[in-house]
This record gives sequence, structure tokens and C-alpha cells, in this order.
Amino acid sequence: MSGDASLREEICRVGSSLFARGYVHASAGNISARVGDGFLITPTEACLGMLDPARLAHVGADGVQTGGDRASKTLALHRRIYKAAPDAHCVIHTHSTHLVALTLQGVWSDDDIVPPITPYFVMKVGHVPLIPYHRPGDPATADAVAERIARFAARGTPLRAVMLDRLGPNVWHDSPAAAMAVLEELEETARLWLMCTPRPRPLDEAEIDALRRGFGAAW
Repeated sequence: MSGDASLREEICRVGSSLFARGYVHASAGNISARVGDGFLITPTEACLGMLDPARLAHVGADGVQTGGDRASKTLALHRRIYKAAPDAHCVIHTHSTHLVALTLQGVWSDDDIVPPITPYFVMKVGHVPLIPYHRPGDPATADAVAERIARFAARGTPLRAVMLDRLGPNVWHDSPAAAMAVLEELEETARLWLMCTPRPRPLDEAEIDALRRGFGAAW
């Protein structure tokens, strides 16, 4: 078994939790994490609810697989996220129901799929841009995601998530548990936005600035 054993176990725990709570279904979704000599990623067509730590794919820093079952086809996208966001140590992709439904119904804007309607969304997630639809595994998706990460970083508002139109979110953080928390907050915010009629007002600039000053929110 290559890679860190405790990290393998954490990836499997997170996958099982997401599956049990309906954030992923069937073989949809994938999780990856940095290790010292490359990356771990869930295998292609794997169910996140039934992962085996020993069968996670190990891929070297050069992108060559060195162990485990065949790596998910999203590996190229994950590697681009790690390159574009050096502080990312785990990436999670799901087909979360309310987020996908939001793209089918129509997002708030291309730079923010939902408005800043709750303080914890602003603090824990931040801006989430929409990535135009491409077929699953299309290299153009990775290019578009890397471009958005660079664009927001230049504005001083680093991203922790993007939304792939009709497919689902990619979120990242410094551990599988922290990345899962970003996903949970993002999906809950989409659910709130979809269920509220009339739509709630976004937090105003003064309210967001207080979150910046009080909690270091990157908005």
C-alpha cells in the first residue's frame, strides 16, 4: 500500500459519510488528496460509500499511476486544481442534488452561483463561479477551472470551490474533512436559495465587511 495509511482511511471515512447522507450516489463523485510523492484518488467507477483504503489509486507527481485500482478520469482536473491552488490538499467532486438542480434552473451569476445569503456561506465557502458545461473528463474543463482560480486569486479572493454546469461542485481545502465541510455548506446554501420564495436578500457590503474584519472572510 503506497501513500499515507491514515490519509487513506480518512478519504474512505469521508466518502462513506457523503454517501450515507446522499451527497453522492451510485459511482458518481471522487476524492483526491496530496501525499508526499504525488496524489491519492478514488478509482474510476468506485462507489464512495464502499471504498477500500488499499485500492485507492496512487499517482506520482508526474501523473503516472504507481498503485491501486485505475484512477478516476477526473485526475487531470484534480491535478490542475492542486497546481493552481497550492494550499489545496484535498479535492472533492460530487453530483450534489441541489447544486446540480441550481444549474438546471439558473444560477444567480456566472461568478457567484448563489448570492451571499448567510454569514457561514461567506466565511466557509466564498465565491463559487460557474464553469460552462463540457462532457465529463473534457480537458477544457481543467483549463476553465484553472483560469477561474487565477482570476479570483488576482482579485485577492481565493476560491475554495467551483461549480461544473450540470455535473456538480469541485471543492478543496487542507484535508478531506475540511473539504467536506465546504461541500456541506455550499450544498445547504443552494438548498436554502432554491426553497425560499420570495428570494432572500443578499448580505449587504457593510455586513460582508464585518465578516471580513471579524473572521477573515475572503469575499
